[in-house]
Amino acid sequence: MLRIRNIIFALLLALLPTPAFAQVVATFYSHELGTQFPHAFVVLKGTPVRGGAPVDTNYGFTAKAVTPAMLMGSVPGRMDTATPEYIAKSDPQFAMTLSDAQYDALMEVVARWSVKPGSTYHLNKHNCVFFAGEMAQAIGLKVEFPKGLMKRPRSYLQHLMGLNPGLKPVK
Repeated sequence: MLRIRNIIFALLLALLPTPAFAQVVATFYSHELGTQFPHAFVVLKGTPVRGGAPVDTNYGFTAKAVTPAMLMGSVPGRMDTATPEYIAKSDPQFAMTLSDAQYDALMEVVARWSVKPGSTYHLNKHNCVFFAGEMAQAIGLKVEFPKGLMKRPRSYLQHLMGLNPGLKPVK
């Protein structure tokens, strides 16, 4: 009789709501060339383990205006969020489930790139690909900034996967 009561109690306990421990997932995207920017950006979705509001946003860095001046040197830059349509037309390269500390580190990169002097866009030294690299570095990935890849979002993110064998392509 005691055994049956314990089984019933255990089953009832299993039906009670329990706190869900979610995490934020960072997915690194590329959008190969075209007239829209950014070409490399990070989508964040989930809820921090510590709790709080759910996260569903994305960040990329781009020039404030796409003009020929971009080819000459530094121009004003800005943090950008891509529309759902733009994301749907982009290619997810890899994703990583974040700890709260890693999520916080990403938010620090976003904050730093959002204010001067971080908000200066330079096609060869401070563009969306460099931003994606710093985001990857902030979550502990091995990162390099090879000159030949810094204007090639897809190739760069695939290069990061090669440096970090635990990362798998998003299908």
